[in-house]
Amino acid sequence: MRAVVLSGHGGPEVLRVVDVPEPVVGPEEVLVDVAATALNRADLLQRLGFYPNPFPEERETPGMEFSGTVAAVGARVRGWKPGDQVMGIVSGGAYAQRLVVHERQAVRVPRGMSLADAAAIPEVFITAWDALVLQGGLTSGRWALVHAAASGVGTAAVQMCRAIGARVVGTCSAGKVAAVRTLGADVVVDHQSQDFVDAVREATGGRGADVVLDVVGGAYLDRNVAAVASRGTIVQVGVMGGGSTTFNLAALMPKRARLVGTVLRARPLEEKVAVSQRFAAEVLPLFDSGVLRPVIDRRYPLDAIAEAHAYMETNANIGKIVIDVATSA
Repeated sequence: MRAVVLSGHGGPEVLRVVDVPEPVVGPEEVLVDVAATALNRADLLQRLGFYPNPFPEERETPGMEFSGTVAAVGARVRGWKPGDQVMGIVSGGAYAQRLVVHERQAVRVPRGMSLADAAAIPEVFITAWDALVLQGGLTSGRWALVHAAASGVGTAAVQMCRAIGARVVGTCSAGKVAAVRTLGADVVVDHQSQDFVDAVREATGGRGADVVLDVVGGAYLDRNVAAVASRGTIVQVGVMGGGSTTFNLAALMPKRARLVGTVLRARPLEEKVAVSQRFAAEVLPLFDSGVLRPVIDRRYPLDAIAEAHAYMETNANIGKIVIDVATSA
């Protein structure tokens, strides 16, 4: 089968499409013919050498989410059969024509949705839902502040807020304001010319945001503390703006607020299974009904993976960048 392998660490040129052995399905795993995958910031970090290979004994193939068709099942698998359409998150290896995944980590594709589009769902929607609802405690009528609201996670988070009846302030660059507003944000802040702390205070009558979802980090941390409500939660899911910063801890304490750091990739299998199964039960119906939808910016064939990575590094995308695997030669 064909797969993307890192020939080293560095720029997009280290991504090579080569022939590799097919994976062997374990007794509790399903073998999937991958239709599509999608890019995530962690893929870029792995390419640069900042994320360790999750399978150090094997070739280094990035890719954290997939959609596809079950090709074969392990001896103890009871939930799936060949021909079923599935999607899900994995620790790596999704930039390939085939992969294996634990049967309970796979979830069904939403009704009426193509496999090609379903690949844009798992990583960002599970991340947004887990951060906002499970860890942040966001509920109907409360306020969320979502940074980088035009990113993959951001477009998922804004929709998730609206779906549960919460209100949302989204930040983005000037050229993406209209897109974020269309997704349903109550207030959209151009972070290049406006102060999101002031915007949150005005929108909430001075109370602050109940949950802050941040993929930026760096200098945003102190300002997030200023924007969060008393007993609110800041959930850090990325550090696009830097992982190290000077932080005024004393400003957090009077608010009795929480700062939570979280990732999906590094969680043990049991936790990934648990969050996948709960997502399937509680969130997938919202895709079936059309309340939620993946936002797809561009599509590339597998052979253009280096071009796709280069495009993501420009930060020009609104939503997800999808890689069509099944249509690649």
